[in-house]
Amino acid sequence: MAANSDIAFKRLPVKIIGTGSYVPERRLTNADLEKMVDTSHEWIIERTGIVERRIAAPDEYTSHMGTKAAQRALESCGLKPEDIDLIIVATITPDTFTPSTSCYIQDALGAKNAAAFDISAACSGFLFAMKTAVQYIGTGQMKTALIIAAEKLSTVVNWEDRSTCVLFGDGAGAAVLQASTGEEGEGSVLATDIGSDGSLHDLLQIPGGGSRCPTTAENAHERLATLAMRGNETFRHAVTRMKASAASVIERAGLTADDIQLIIPHQANLRIINAVAQRLSIPEDKVFVNIEKYGNTSAAAVAIAFDEARRSGRFGKGDNVVLVTFGAGLTWSAAVIRW
Repeated sequence: MAANSDIAFKRLPVKIIGTGSYVPERRLTNADLEKMVDTSHEWIIERTGIVERRIAAPDEYTSHMGTKAAQRALESCGLKPEDIDLIIVATITPDTFTPSTSCYIQDALGAKNAAAFDISAACSGFLFAMKTAVQYIGTGQMKTALIIAAEKLSTVVNWEDRSTCVLFGDGAGAAVLQASTGEEGEGSVLATDIGSDGSLHDLLQIPGGGSRCPTTAENAHERLATLAMRGNETFRHAVTRMKASAASVIERAGLTADDIQLIIPHQANLRIINAVAQRLSIPEDKVFVNIEKYGNTSAAAVAIAFDEARRSGRFGKGDNVVLVTFGAGLTWSAAVIRW
């Protein structure tokens, strides 16, 4: 008998059958930020491309936003909550340390048949969740997965730090995945890639609030439980890793840059987006950008953009779409989807 490593295993193809997204009503504009910190609309636009970002209400939690995005994803494919047997939530701003945000969402949806857990991969989280769901479905362990990326970053932003507070916003995106029984196309996930480099964990982090550095009465004034970033170094690694990850999945899908109809990059910074597209030889008209409306919503950013691109008709049947992200950790991820 052959060793297990030599046994060929046929994996089921996986497709995305629905998407949804949600952003809060409140808009925080650059003009608003000018009244809060020493910055200007012109500087923010030049450095980031952001015009405004959405901020959740005080009683609107990560699970609330994730639930709304999930409901819209289910509506888009005609499924009911009880049809879901796996829920994966990507977030760095959970409702609570425990239980998981996915359990709150499972309860809110009424998805009584679903196993639920969270993952933490920062801005790369949605595609980490996608790859995880593809593995569960592709091996026949699960039939229908709901992946959600939701963030309330306004709760971990230092609103006195002008270098970071201009960047971030709140929101959520979701997608429904199932095994594909037909030919390639109609949402087929052709290739995925994830990666990490923990040696660069200090470039983008929330240093306090966890077991390594709990928030105490003595250190609360230091605001250690807020986002801190070394911007220039993060920029350089983001461009390099996103380009390499996207190029990897394009090649493994048997495609070239010319075969890509749309690329949806992580919405962190317009200069990063443009630099990645240039290095991949993807023209500007094939790059989806909505950062001007929402800022950086971490894990939710590419999920929101994917849903908006689909609903606005930026890609259609037979089109090849690349999603690519980069985040704290450091982490990066990419996927190719044939719609």
